[in-house]
Amino acid sequence: MQTPLSATFPGQSSPSSHPPASTQLALALSGGGARGIAHLGVLAALDELQLPVAQLAGVSSGGIVAALYAAGMPPREVLRLLQELSIIRITRVALSSYGLLRMDAVGALLEQHLGAGCTFEQLQLPLTLVATDLLAGTSVRFSSGPLLPPLMASAAVPILYRPVEYQGRQLVDGGLLNNLPVEALIDPLQPARRIVGVHCNPPNPAAQVSNFRALVERTFNLAIGGNTVQSRQLCHLLLEPPALQQYRTMSFRRGPELFAIGYQYTLSRAQELRALLADG
Repeated sequence: MQTPLSATFPGQSSPSSHPPASTQLALALSGGGARGIAHLGVLAALDELQLPVAQLAGVSSGGIVAALYAAGMPPREVLRLLQELSIIRITRVALSSYGLLRMDAVGALLEQHLGAGCTFEQLQLPLTLVATDLLAGTSVRFSSGPLLPPLMASAAVPILYRPVEYQGRQLVDGGLLNNLPVEALIDPLQPARRIVGVHCNPPNPAAQVSNFRALVERTFNLAIGGNTVQSRQLCHLLLEPPALQQYRTMSFRRGPELFAIGYQYTLSRAQELRALLADG
């Protein structure tokens, strides 16, 4: 059954009950494949700590998490849905000219719980998604209009998934050029808003490159890690759980572990997060 976007889930505040916007957090959620499940743990901890989130920006798996949270779904409920989504369905082979895998199962899950005609304007929290225009070689932001096409485009990892054609563009994973979309949260009208970057791709100097799969994964990790240098400097606080470096991009079966890492790490930074709001 589709969840109404206007609903408030148990344990999550409605927008009207939040403190004034100037005292809230704005979160930029990175991509990272399965490691993006850690974002759910981060959000669950923020909810538990009663630290209000005013705005979200996301890319790839971070964009999916951000969209579901902005629609009002509690993080643990999203984790449950992902656990029910078979890894075989997530990684179903397409063997097309544009990609190796299908996103059908993920698309069906998002459509079921967000609605086929869902728009950004229907979400409970402001959201910006970032994709990459494959032909123009530029980052593209989406924060209004239909939600699902930009959401699917933002997560369409090149080579693995075929590009999403939308608004006359061929769009792929936004993390290709901007894996920590902090810039989308900078608002001159909200100078006191505290921006927190959540990056799920900590560097792993000890990574072993022993086969083709590991080579591809290492190449992508280095590329997307390099494009976050400036974004990191724009954050008031960066959350980057070091334990995530031991997990692979496709470690979806280890979802509960990844959730727990994000949750526990955020709780360990609670004092710094509260200080941000006090300074605001």
